[in-house]
Amino acid sequence: MQLFFIILAGLLFRLAGINKLEGLWNDEYVSWKIAATSFQDGFIPAMKSQCHMPFYYFYLKLCMLWGGQNDIVLRFSSLFPGVLSIIVMYFVGLQKDKKTGIIAALLTAISSFLIYYSQEVRLYSLLFLFSAISLLYLLRFLKNKTATNLGGLILADFLILFTHTIGFVFVFFQLLILSILIFKQYKKQIIILWLSITALGAILAPFAINIMRAKVFVQWWDNFSLSKLGFLFTDYFSPVLTNLTGAPDNLIYIKSFSFIFFTFITPLIALFLIGKSVYKNKQNTCLLTITLGTILILAIAAIIGKLVFVTKYSVEIYPILLFLTAYGITSFEKKFIANILLTIFCFINLLYLIISPTSAPKMPRPEGHKIVADLIKNANLQDGDFILMEYYDKGRFEKYTSFEKYNVVEISKGNFYKYLSPDYDYSQIYLNGKELYKPIFSETQKGFFEYKLKKDVLDNLKLNQSVLVISNNNVAKYTPKNIKSITSNDIIYKKTPILFLVFSYVNNHATEYFTTNLSVTRLEQGGAWRAFKFTKLNK
Repeated sequence: MQLFFIILAGLLFRLAGINKLEGLWNDEYVSWKIAATSFQDGFIPAMKSQCHMPFYYFYLKLCMLWGGQNDIVLRFSSLFPGVLSIIVMYFVGLQKDKKTGIIAALLTAISSFLIYYSQEVRLYSLLFLFSAISLLYLLRFLKNKTATNLGGLILADFLILFTHTIGFVFVFFQLLILSILIFKQYKKQIIILWLSITALGAILAPFAINIMRAKVFVQWWDNFSLSKLGFLFTDYFSPVLTNLTGAPDNLIYIKSFSFIFFTFITPLIALFLIGKSVYKNKQNTCLLTITLGTILILAIAAIIGKLVFVTKYSVEIYPILLFLTAYGITSFEKKFIANILLTIFCFINLLYLIISPTSAPKMPRPEGHKIVADLIKNANLQDGDFILMEYYDKGRFEKYTSFEKYNVVEISKGNFYKYLSPDYDYSQIYLNGKELYKPIFSETQKGFFEYKLKKDVLDNLKLNQSVLVISNNNVAKYTPKNIKSITSNDIIYKKTPILFLVFSYVNNHATEYFTTNLSVTRLEQGGAWRAFKFTKLNK
């Protein structure tokens, strides 16, 4: 009966606010667009073009075949594994005892991180489920070395590898620790395990090679700092989600009592409980080693610029952390202390979920693409008017609006180099863009961008025609004064992501150019988006 009410509560939290009025945002759009592509129209090539492994796109395509392409249906594809994970975590905890199973299920049900991704059209809810199943069979295999448990572990690990590009880091450390624990007594099983994972992993080699060869700027929009290690832990155990797409460089970036109360108390409790579980059981030390090894490799990769250190990329370790927390609670000899800690932990998480306008179910998607569709509709454009799309191409928004009546000019992540300088191509900018573009950002080399705007937009505008400039404030975040300050400081310039500089420059100069040559007739902001309308009112 306890488990039933926990599952029900987890379901209700995941249903609350699942209809996001802002629509799909970039990452979700990519998921939908690939899954919506037919096999005849290039589903396989589209899937290969991404930085993640392909299983999730097959899964989402199957969900869409059953339920359609409505946004809520798409979000239900993540809600289902999110609820199922609660049940799996119960069985994970049950490997110790029933009470640990109940607490593990409870912690999973009220996890703001898992609630958020149970409403997101991305792979992370499904990945958590596979990771929880992997942990379940790992614990079972450590207890009972049967072929069934070994097969379950192999299958779960393969699903992780087939879903998440970085999953191999977690699987490697898991198998390494397992091998160290039991190799002397169970050499045959360990050899079978490694050979099976290697053979299955070989199937994924073409995808992995393709991903490694890809030159995509999207992975270089944030820098690593030690604070992100702290935010990883607060995201997992507090109701305040900070490192979903990039966290501040300072761990305590808002100095207020309420922020500290909701952000740091529950992670400190979890940290204490994890420490207690490790102290009580040697096997738990091995589980913790898997998580620490995974985090270490991800941090190193982030430091050298190979990925962005955001919490979701380490989701494979989360079931272990939840299990160790639940284990720590049930390890107290004095149940009174355990009950107090559990009560405080649940109270803080539930209070924030219920009352905060930025809790996981209520958290807005400021980059939602439906916002852009509404901005275009509100601009009252006429047939033949121009739309200048900055950062994303028009295809990102065609789920919610049509561009057929308009002339669309795109300065996107894929073609911005054509607008900033005639001298450099994409490969040159990818390898050495910071150095090549510094004269442009610092204003010692300019003029080409204005020439392109004149050629592509202004020269084609007729009297009373308009151009609507759509920009993303989360990317175009620097003013001309900010850019000048950044480029004059080599240390800061080196740390600043090039995409932020590029599209801040683009937005600043496009706004200045059109303001000088046209009349401003409308300005509207929605979420992270801004729509600036300029009209040619005289010759």
